[in-house]
Amino acid sequence: MASPFLRKAAAAASGAAVAGGLLIVPAGAAQAATAQPTAGGTAPACIGRYVEGQVDGFFVSLSNGCGRTMRVQVVVNSAPDSPCYTLSAGSHRTYTYEGILGTYDRTAVC
Repeated sequence: MASPFLRKAAAAASGAAVAGGLLIVPAGAAQAATAQPTAGGTAPACIGRYVEGQVDGFFVSLSNGCGRTMRVQVVVNSAPDSPCYTLSAGSHRTYTYEGILGTYDRTAVC
């Protein structure tokens, strides 16, 4: 159990933070508000991917030959990943990355 001195010091510190206009938010709550879906394992072979490099990035043409709806995203090295795309059976989607740092890593389920 904390001593009365430590309890008073903690209460004073939290009061000073509120009085100073600081808002303390647990890390999990802040991340949940802005987090994208996390990439899972590599997408199955029935998700076609055609990757072509360009001077200022690359594009990935995705196609769903799985026979059912799939959710996939393009994982990019050294840059943000694509959004999570929902591809119905037989559909196509193209993701374009414009930048000089990112490179195609893989296509993943999400």
